[in-house]
Amino acid sequence: MQKFKVSFSPDNKSIQVEKDKTILSAAISAGIYVNSTCGGDGVCGRCKVKVKSGEVNSQASGIITAEERKNNIHLACLTTIHSDLEVEIPANSRLNFDKLTPDELEERLGGLYSKAEDIQLIKTNSQDGVFKHSPFATKLYLELPKPTLNDSVSDLERVVRSLRTLGKFPVMQTGIFNIRQLGELLRDSDWKITVTLGLRNDTVEIVLVESGNTTSKNFGLSFDIGTTTISGQLVDLNSKKIIGTKATYNQQAAFGSDVITRIIYAGQADGLEKLHLAVTDTMNQIIRDLSLEHNIDLNDVNCIVCSGNTTMIHLLLSVDPAPIRKTPYVPTANFLPVMRAAEAGININPRGLLSCVPGVSSYVGGDTTAGILSSGIYKLEQPSILIDIGTNGEIVLGNRDFLVACAASAGPAFEGSGVTSGMRASSGAIQKVEINKKDFNVKFSTIADKLPRGICGSGYIGLLAAMLETGIIDKSGKIKATGSRIRQTDSGKEFVVCFKNETETGLEIVITEADIENLKRSKGAIYSATAILVKHLGLEFSSIAKIFIAGGFGTYLDIDKAIKIGLLPDLERSKFVFIGNSALAGARQILLSDEAMSMADSLASKITYFELSVDPDYMDEYSQALFFPHTDLKKFPNVKF
Repeated sequence: MQKFKVSFSPDNKSIQVEKDKTILSAAISAGIYVNSTCGGDGVCGRCKVKVKSGEVNSQASGIITAEERKNNIHLACLTTIHSDLEVEIPANSRLNFDKLTPDELEERLGGLYSKAEDIQLIKTNSQDGVFKHSPFATKLYLELPKPTLNDSVSDLERVVRSLRTLGKFPVMQTGIFNIRQLGELLRDSDWKITVTLGLRNDTVEIVLVESGNTTSKNFGLSFDIGTTTISGQLVDLNSKKIIGTKATYNQQAAFGSDVITRIIYAGQADGLEKLHLAVTDTMNQIIRDLSLEHNIDLNDVNCIVCSGNTTMIHLLLSVDPAPIRKTPYVPTANFLPVMRAAEAGININPRGLLSCVPGVSSYVGGDTTAGILSSGIYKLEQPSILIDIGTNGEIVLGNRDFLVACAASAGPAFEGSGVTSGMRASSGAIQKVEINKKDFNVKFSTIADKLPRGICGSGYIGLLAAMLETGIIDKSGKIKATGSRIRQTDSGKEFVVCFKNETETGLEIVITEADIENLKRSKGAIYSATAILVKHLGLEFSSIAKIFIAGGFGTYLDIDKAIKIGLLPDLERSKFVFIGNSALAGARQILLSDEAMSMADSLASKITYFELSVDPDYMDEYSQALFFPHTDLKKFPNVKF
């Protein structure tokens, strides 16, 4: 097969690729991540590049204008390579996978789990308020009696016998690696050893045997593998102290912004492997950074607990996710056995263990189970709601007697995808907006106080609320006002939030009527799913005691504005509680307690999954929610314009 050299600027990187490969594929192979939220289908228009020299074959696309084509601007995903190329990738076509700054980490993830103590909401054991400290991996120091003619049990039996004097370990096992080295190790160490024990479901495993006393060096990791963001914590398993927290963007975003596009990509040649490596590479970088910063040997990191939606966990383990999107939507596994982290490509102690928080269904995963665990909703007397607002928004309604969950296909609009000027919550993202009622001038604030590059989810909520308050849009989302910031385009009207001279990229930041329609559908999906779940169980919103808002998106969410656009129900503001990254908090609890691990299994078995599409009232409820705030204003008595 003929190969050509493709050079990318300003990266100063080049790579040899086969003829007819797309520029997008070549960029990924070169380690350059181009924004392609549609997963390479040619519909999002985010992957525009300039071909400075060389021959290409570019499929026709209405997204590329005649002027852009004249200037050799092409969509990287629809343009194949037919000679050596020089390609320039502009800043607005790139995905930024830099590590988050402390301010961005606080914005994106809420900071609740950066505290060493459990948050007040996590009250899980009726006797002492927390789960018993019994970590996933435990180190025990043993001084074994030396064998004699009167005590001639084998070396392995001697170790097991001593362990059982320290705890109840009815079923124990170990691997051939430990057995092969055991005889020499025991004698060289003068029978003074440290044994690392790990819980593999109902079996206690002797994970590792070391010379001397190494019990002070016992660490673990908790991870939340989100569709957009991957976050991890390094934890001292002895003291329960959080040593460090890091987060970065999920590099799978280069293959699509939501789980469906990634499932489709996984079906392509080498697609599953690429998606798997994108996750493990990101996790391993976080692990490496944490270990270096805190001077911890990775051989002393003995276990890891991961939460994530069902698709993310399948991709982490390189399990084909195809059945998730096909009727009857059955995943390969919801409850996964404990395994070696090395089997998944995670770089900790080579014999270290990996546990994935159990999920419920194809679209309600282990992140929801972990959120229920850490929020404590399952212990409350009165019905409460847990909402994780995201691309695949999960909603749980329940108390100590029942738990019912559903998934709302909100789409990625509030994650910054599928909207003209959308971006993730990172540096330069507009997060708060105010509009002057007289002249429509815009005041805004950005994450990290940088020049604006786009608008993130909380920014869009504030922007929509401000446009409603000032009369720029009506309740259907149509732009009705006139002024210097309002323009007519071929596809409808748009409102200019920032002019070219105000932005970092030199491009205008706008919101179009099509964007408003996308955002309206997203908020309608979340609200209607919540409303149907409440109605399905014969309840009223007024009977709900608390609404827990989970995830980084909710951390700086303005409740009044979210209610004003109809994203959340119009209830007493005191009922809303932000709980940050509840999925990571739950994973950490499981890491530190086998009681929490057992409770997670119990909760995942107890949760009833409710399929919204089978409810005859769902589409009516959804249609009514496609207005700001709703067609039935009696449901929003406190919203005034």
